[in-house]
Amino acid sequence: MSSPVTIDAIRQAAKAIEGAVLRTPLLPARHLDVLTGTRIFVKYENMQDTNAFKERGALNKLLSLSKAEQSKGVIAMSAGNHAQAVALHAGRLGIPAVIVMPKHTPHVKISATEAYGATVVLAGETVDDAREEADRLAKEHGYTWVHPYDDPWVIAGQGTIALEMLEDQPDLDVLVVPIGGGGMVAGMAIAAKALKPSIEIIGVEAELFPSMHNALAGLDRPIGGNTLAEGIAVRRVGTLNRQIAKDLVDDIIIVSETQIEQAVNAYLTQQKTIAEGAGAAGLAAVMAQPERFKGKQVGLVLCGGNIDPRLLTSIMLRELVRSGNIMSIRCTIPDRPGILGEISTLIGNLGGNILEVSHHRLFLDVPAKGATLDVTVETRGSAHADTIVKALEDKGISVSHLMGSDLHRN
Repeated sequence: MSSPVTIDAIRQAAKAIEGAVLRTPLLPARHLDVLTGTRIFVKYENMQDTNAFKERGALNKLLSLSKAEQSKGVIAMSAGNHAQAVALHAGRLGIPAVIVMPKHTPHVKISATEAYGATVVLAGETVDDAREEADRLAKEHGYTWVHPYDDPWVIAGQGTIALEMLEDQPDLDVLVVPIGGGGMVAGMAIAAKALKPSIEIIGVEAELFPSMHNALAGLDRPIGGNTLAEGIAVRRVGTLNRQIAKDLVDDIIIVSETQIEQAVNAYLTQQKTIAEGAGAAGLAAVMAQPERFKGKQVGLVLCGGNIDPRLLTSIMLRELVRSGNIMSIRCTIPDRPGILGEISTLIGNLGGNILEVSHHRLFLDVPAKGATLDVTVETRGSAHADTIVKALEDKGISVSHLMGSDLHRN
């Protein structure tokens, strides 16, 4: 089956959006090379005005509309990056835009979309509910749909990412691309395979939303759940994208929530850049299967950087716990004067920094003349944490790790 999206369509899209969408840099990531044992180049789509790649496809679609379609306006269904992309470029082009979002969409996303000039309609509890309302409004008012992924113009726009990557780094061996509805991987696969037939295209999906993997492999793995990678949390991939992926995508890697967390943290700590869960999925795949990419030049798309700062803070702290740099322990101690000082002195002398202390005397699983002491300690890593624990045990103090604090041992 031939695709309605061609390399010529993608080249035309590149010309159409030039100047209105940032040509983002593709840069070597030497710290990630060390982390993964391969050669990595990152395409920083988090530098777009809306901090995500969606602007490319949205603008290309908007530019394809007739004057009559533009005057009637457009409609989109999205709770995230696509909403802001359509709102931004529709506003810039003077096209009325209506964005339908589920009722419980975070206020920050609603405000950002409205700030670009779009009218936001809140409808339904789920994305599917919002889609039904958008369908109704489109029929009632004659709006043109700007689909987030299953549209030839949108696919062609997303394909410009691969054009730029291979222009900047022609010797890339593999592109690792996050998959939600499949628009980006479809467009990039068409462009990359046309320019360099030998290149590998590897898709990545979150473990909770293996929609494309199911579609291509004929599987029925469960779909749904609260994923960090909400930008690729799609239950049904695009019909056109599924066919393109079947023909051109070499494989799909499924990554866990923990692996996505670790990739978000790696982008922040190693590259000093912010990635949302979906944006970090490509790196998560390489970190999960480094042997698969060893010796290859790997192109990653950091496709979005819209993440809640509180969530990002939580991810950083959780990673410090995993690595042993923060340790929470419970010590069972005799209830006598001076014991707190002895423990804090011991930890301090070994180079640990006490962050928090909580003292309990009423726990019934502790002797009446005893107490428990919960201590959170900053350490130099898991080996240092183990040294501190051993020193406490050698002093006759019973030590147990509190929930989560021994993740680094798994």
